[in-house]
Amino acid sequence: MKVIVVGSSHGGFETVRGLLAEKPDTEIQWYEKGDFISFLSCGMQLYLEGVVKNVNSVRYATAKGMRAKGVNVFVHQEVTHVDPDKHQVTVHNLDDDSTRTENYDKLVLSAGAVPATIPVPGNDLQNVYAMRGRDWAIKLKAKTVDPDVENVTVIGAGYIGVEAAEVFAKAGKHVTLIDMLPRPLALYLDQEFTDILTETLKAHNIYPASGQAVKEFVGQNGKVTAVKTDQAEYPSDLVIQAAGLKANTDWLKGTLELGKKGLVNVNDHLETNQPDVYAVGDSTEVPFAPTGKKRQIALATNARRQGRVVAKNILGHDMTMPAISGSSALSVFDYHFASTGVKQGTADALGVKSASVFVTDTTQPPFVPETAGNTKVYFKLTYDPSNKRILGAQIMSKRDVTANINAISLAIQGKMTLNDLAYADFFFQPGFDRPWNIMNVAAQKALKNEQAK
Repeated sequence: MKVIVVGSSHGGFETVRGLLAEKPDTEIQWYEKGDFISFLSCGMQLYLEGVVKNVNSVRYATAKGMRAKGVNVFVHQEVTHVDPDKHQVTVHNLDDDSTRTENYDKLVLSAGAVPATIPVPGNDLQNVYAMRGRDWAIKLKAKTVDPDVENVTVIGAGYIGVEAAEVFAKAGKHVTLIDMLPRPLALYLDQEFTDILTETLKAHNIYPASGQAVKEFVGQNGKVTAVKTDQAEYPSDLVIQAAGLKANTDWLKGTLELGKKGLVNVNDHLETNQPDVYAVGDSTEVPFAPTGKKRQIALATNARRQGRVVAKNILGHDMTMPAISGSSALSVFDYHFASTGVKQGTADALGVKSASVFVTDTTQPPFVPETAGNTKVYFKLTYDPSNKRILGAQIMSKRDVTANINAISLAIQGKMTLNDLAYADFFFQPGFDRPWNIMNVAAQKALKNEQAK
């Protein structure tokens, strides 16, 4: 059996890995349009801040290493067309500009997504960058030490934008963080958390220009000099566009069935509408456990799960994509936070009726001094008031307590209720935590609120 895998990031890598783990003699052709396989953009901040020294190490695998395992790895070669009837793909060799066709028994498309560009005047000026992929990582690293760059404007205050803002603030630059939403990280955290983080950003020379729409990139001599919004103009020696991603599927129009936002439609086994063609990663939707409906949730964890599910199905197993909770985490200077499932701020858009409870506590008993690591922790639990089923949660502290969110993710997937969580068994040791875990405390408070109604 010959399997062609297109794309070398999370989903493509896990598909190859899954095939090799179970049937290492599978004939695999693995295609990457760039000249470097499996770069992890989620590790870019660590490289830009110097925690990771070598950009070439921010990856899952090397072409040489995978070839040694019997995988036919092709870099700088782009699959440009799929012919499902003939079970063929067209390959464009970017080195010599030649094209050829390759046959397949099974085809896996990990097409991914590309940074969305803002369609305003001046977006073709020099020093307008993106923050995705190895090439951009190398360019951005140079700008962190460029003495001519004093003012950096980041567009988009999601995870990628906030990471970019922190990188350049730590590099001594003045950063403006623009977003159309009223708060930074608004899609990931409710206001109780973002109010604290907004003040943290300001304290580190990052100005959140929230609730503003970009209208123009102003330039001089071909280089960007300012970003103009509907409310103000910000001097800019460097602009980083981080305002979302666009599915890389234009080349599949007319071949595969595409849905909203150009996402590839897949069934529970991740099969497309064409026989023997699968799709994984950021260009697809995944089943969302809190609602039972599909959503686009662009996370490496989801792509890796999809890749393994596809590998199982290709090898003859009957496996469906499990529902996910959409768990994620990030650090913003001294604060560490994580969230999962439904939040108060996203419930309406998801069509979910919800209620929430917010708890502030300390990570350890009061007798443990702050000098020993005892610090505040903020936790918010979201649930369905009709049946008390747990729908989501958010946690934040200057101490890393983010792993608690993994327990909530399991609770969501297991359809647990407030009653289950209120007295769930979690360990206690004063060097680590409180006698009642903050998840217990929140669930107990929520039950009390419901009883008082």
